[in-house]
Amino acid sequence: AELVEGGYKSWRRLVVDGFNALGLDCFEPLGAFYAFPSVRKTGMNSQEFCERLLREQKVAAVPGTAFGAGGEGHFRVSYAASTEKLVEALRRIGKFMEVHAKG
Repeated sequence: AELVEGGYKSWRRLVVDGFNALGLDCFEPLGAFYAFPSVRKTGMNSQEFCERLLREQKVAAVPGTAFGAGGEGHFRVSYAASTEKLVEALRRIGKFMEVHAKG
């Protein structure tokens, strides 16, 4: 159990730090294994961000609006995955942000 718990904690740290470094402001999740970063620095809404991220970089994310109107401007991703997969997803999201980040 400690290995799994340590894995989730390290994955959470990797994902939260990674999103913040990419300009996708992200708070530390307190509950489940999901992060909810902001897309505001792209100028896109949640739906457009997720559709373009999937089309351009093959990374699937759920628009924040799927969780209510207050979720606009965010997207949700799970970090219950291997470190290798999380690093690759962050690399692809970084490429996406290089093209789409504003300011």
